[in-house]
Amino acid sequence: MDRMLYVAMSGAKQAMEQQASVANNMANVSTPGFRAQINSFRAVPVVGEESSTRAFVAATTPGADFTHGPLTETGRELDVAVRGEGWFVVQVPGGGEAYTRVGNLQVGADGQVMTMGARLVVGDAGALVIPPGSTVTIASDGSIAARGVGDPATGVAQVGRLKLVNPPTADLVRGDDGLFRMREGLPPAEADPAVTVAPGVIEGSNVNPVEAMVAMIANGRSFEMQMKAISTADTNAQSANKLLAYG
Repeated sequence: MDRMLYVAMSGAKQAMEQQASVANNMANVSTPGFRAQINSFRAVPVVGEESSTRAFVAATTPGADFTHGPLTETGRELDVAVRGEGWFVVQVPGGGEAYTRVGNLQVGADGQVMTMGARLVVGDAGALVIPPGSTVTIASDGSIAARGVGDPATGVAQVGRLKLVNPPTADLVRGDDGLFRMREGLPPAEADPAVTVAPGVIEGSNVNPVEAMVAMIANGRSFEMQMKAISTADTNAQSANKLLAYG
């Protein structure tokens, strides 16, 4: 039996997976600090007596586009963006660390600095706590200072410093929560003093909406082509059965 049916099926399956990935990228086109997901595929030749043109489609390890997103000035005291390479560190359930480029921070009810997704932001010396009612200033090196209402300019209290890291992108893997972590077996990234930030600025998503839309159209057409091949394989099989029945 010709393997056309299975070849087309593998192509349709991967086209659907690619479409899901592109749709997720499109949905996050306005998400601060988002890194587009990249799915890679390779052709695997069919081993047997079939034509040498037969090949299955197999997915390889998905990755991410680490190009920087656009920077938008907001003037908000708790908005901050990493300049160039580097990551913020947040705490995840279980006490581990994860890395993100999301810099629109907020202060929780207990004064702890966290992301808009309620992830605690990690400092060089642990948690970062802002005194109630304080005005916050973030320096380019990630240092956070807080000044209480009515306090003189000389009475600024140093809260701590954002833990900024810059591990090799090849050592990072994206989790289901959208955060990046070190690959299994690797230790947490060390703080890198060379990483700097821009206060009052937010980094946007690096997803290009036009490219994502074109990719969605291309994936849709690819899926239709594979389904047409499946239909053709079924028609051929039925014709062959009729010939054998009358033979």
